[in-house]
Amino acid sequence: YNRVWIPDDEEVWQSAEITKNYKAGDCFLHVQLEDGTELNYPVGPAALPPLRNPDILVGENDLTALSYLHEPAVLHN
Repeated sequence: YNRVWIPDDEEVWQSAEITKNYKAGDCFLHVQLEDGTELNYPVGPAALPPLRNPDILVGENDLTALSYLHEPAVLHN
């Protein structure tokens, strides 16, 4: 399963792992946060959360080497 970034009021972004396949038309994305909390994150076809980069890319000096380049990826790096 892939990991994504979920917006959070306190931490700005939280990492979560997708626990159930998403199909077009689903209203929720089933995820599990790093602390083990399971969450049904509301989504739409044009509003899926950003994907998280593989752990091997954490701390990369050159941001252009990241697989996914967006706000949560830059902040986490």
